[in-house]
Amino acid sequence: MGDMGHMAKSERLEEIRRTAVAGGGEERIQQQRAKGKLTARERVDLLVDEGSFMELDAFVMARPTELVPDDERVMGDGVVTGFGRIDGRVVYLFSQDFTVFGGSLAEAHAEKICKVMDLAVKTGAPIIGLNDSGGARIQEGVVSLGGYADIFLRNVMASGVVPQLSAILGPCAGGAVYSPAITDFVAMVRDTSYMFVTGPNVVKTVTHEDVTFEELGGADVHARRSGVAHFESDDEVSCLALLRRLIGFLPSNNLDPSPVVATEDPVDRQDRELDDLVPESSLKPYDMTEVIRRVVDDGAFLEVHEGWARNIICAFARLDGRSVGVVAQQPLVLAGVLDIDASTKAARFVRFCDAFNIPLVTLVDVPGFLPGTAQEHGGIIRNGAKLLYAYAEATVPKLTVITRKAYGGAYDVMSSKHIRGDYNVAWPRAEIAVMGPEGAVNILYRDELAKAKDADARRKQLVAEYVEKFANPYVAASRGYIDDVIEPHETRPKLIAALRSLATKRDTNPRRKHGNIPL
Repeated sequence: MGDMGHMAKSERLEEIRRTAVAGGGEERIQQQRAKGKLTARERVDLLVDEGSFMELDAFVMARPTELVPDDERVMGDGVVTGFGRIDGRVVYLFSQDFTVFGGSLAEAHAEKICKVMDLAVKTGAPIIGLNDSGGARIQEGVVSLGGYADIFLRNVMASGVVPQLSAILGPCAGGAVYSPAITDFVAMVRDTSYMFVTGPNVVKTVTHEDVTFEELGGADVHARRSGVAHFESDDEVSCLALLRRLIGFLPSNNLDPSPVVATEDPVDRQDRELDDLVPESSLKPYDMTEVIRRVVDDGAFLEVHEGWARNIICAFARLDGRSVGVVAQQPLVLAGVLDIDASTKAARFVRFCDAFNIPLVTLVDVPGFLPGTAQEHGGIIRNGAKLLYAYAEATVPKLTVITRKAYGGAYDVMSSKHIRGDYNVAWPRAEIAVMGPEGAVNILYRDELAKAKDADARRKQLVAEYVEKFANPYVAASRGYIDDVIEPHETRPKLIAALRSLATKRDTNPRRKHGNIPL
């Protein structure tokens, strides 16, 4: 009898498991596919190493309420939660199931998410959220709002402790947007995902604007205009592959070192092409991604916020197999000037790298901060100060290479020696000065130029003298503001040697609850 009883119980378990896996049923799964979307479980399988996913709380069901009859309560309550591995390393995750109540968040649904978040923090593993939800479950009323707040609190407490990644793989609206917004990185998918606080209908009622879901909060809008999304992909498969790649650059938590990946790229590799990359004329642009590619391991890097504030580049790369965060001006866009968006983008990236012990490599070619009323009225002072604050506060190894221009306050801000840069070098053609030669001459010699018979010729002569005196790295080097002047082709070996020497760096900030960054 014992065996028969055991078999019956096994069969029951199998049946319950099958029911849980079915989610909202075949018809709803087909509707999900018709929208070009994968199911919650397919997404999990693509994200983690094959066979590594361990589900938790598969049998949890919605609380019975007057508005939800028993036969509509589905096992799992619209979210798949558990842990798996990415390249062998543990991650905790949740994947919302749009086939169950439109993936809406309710009490049991939120409790499942909170449970994996708590486990991730306890064990020091990243949290990955795959969001696909119609919002708060109206049938449960204020209880579902409480569920959101429980998640928000955990996002804040986990911030800077374990990496938090969010993929938006469908709708994410209303209060739901604030959980991804607190996480470290947000990835979106073109045409199938969108984020907004208030939807098109409310916008029309309040402001009389006619706007589509895509125009209001699609992937392109957030990756290029608002800066809400750090990454955008053409489809879900490439989005999930991107999350796997991103995790590869990150430590599991704030106490672990970032992973070291074996590379065949020689440590002492010198690239002569770098010597001719920067044009003779300081007004001509060049592509800074080319510099990065020629210096980092295997020419590979992962750009963050690639479509937003393109005058600055933020990217993860590897040097000597170890993860580094690269911040670099892009002379091809607005001459690499610092403006409001660039300052905010880079400040957030610098603080992420600092929180997770990822060394910073900064490549500088900056003519200054962007002038104009739009910038001043928009708060360039407050926003530019964010980047200054972030670099000054950072205690990770900081390596800085001035490739061409470093003018004015922007020189100070870009990881200069004065704000605790560890290894600061310049290429021979670098110019470190309060301002560009033309501007300086116009101010310094205003009276003389006004009286000169041939003002243009005299100005040319004075500019040439100014360039000879100040538009070089040697004045700064003579004061110890830069540690060395190096040939461009030596950049990789020099950075790696410095990085190795700084591997044991220990630096602290004064004891305090936290500083007050100018937000």
